[in-house]
Amino acid sequence: MNLLESLNWRYATKKFSNRKVSAVDIDKIIEATNLSASSTGLQPYRLFLIENDELRKKLGEGSFNAQIAESSHLLVFAAFEKVTAEHIDNYINHIAAERNIPVDSLADFKNALVHGILGRTDEVNFNWAARQAYIALGTAMVAAADLQIDTTPMEGFDADKFDELLNLKGKGLKSVVTLAIGYRHEDDIFANFKKVRLPKAEFATVIE
Repeated sequence: MNLLESLNWRYATKKFSNRKVSAVDIDKIIEATNLSASSTGLQPYRLFLIENDELRKKLGEGSFNAQIAESSHLLVFAAFEKVTAEHIDNYINHIAAERNIPVDSLADFKNALVHGILGRTDEVNFNWAARQAYIALGTAMVAAADLQIDTTPMEGFDADKFDELLNLKGKGLKSVVTLAIGYRHEDDIFANFKKVRLPKAEFATVIE
C-alpha cells in the first residue's frame, strides 16, 4: 500500500485480536515517533511503552476503553508538568554533542528558549507540551498504518490512575493521551465500514 491507501485502511480499532506486534515493528513505531515534529525540538514529553499484560489490565480497569487491556502494546504519552532550566540545559548540551559543536555557539538559541519558554506560566507550558505530545501521537498512528498495524487513540482514561501506576508524578510528568497498538479482531465490524470524511473541496480552502 502507498501512504494514502494505508491511511484509508486505518481506523480506530474497537476490538483487538490476541496477535502480538513484533518487537521490530514496535521499535520502528517508536523511532518514527521520536522523529516527530516538535516545537524548537525540545520534545517536552516522554513516551511509555506498556508491554506487561497485567499492568495494561490494571490501567484499563473501570474504563470504557477495552482496547487498553486488549491491545498488544499500549503507548502512553506524558507531558512535563513544568519545563525547567535543566530541561533546556540538557537539550542544548545534547545538540552540541550530536552536532559536534561548542555549547557556546548555541548561546543565542539557548537565550531564546529561556526567555520564550521559562517566561511563561507552568500551566501554559504544560498545555504547550501536551499539544506537542499530540503531534507525536499523529506520527505514531501514521507509522503504524504504514506497517499495516492497527491503533486506537484514547483520551477517556483515568489519568490519575495512570500517573500513579506508572510513577509519572515522580518524573514530573502527567499522562495526556494513549495509543493502543495491535491487530484488528475478525469480529470487529467497524473494520469493514467505508471511511467517511468531508469532501476535499469542503475540507480544504485554497487561497491563491
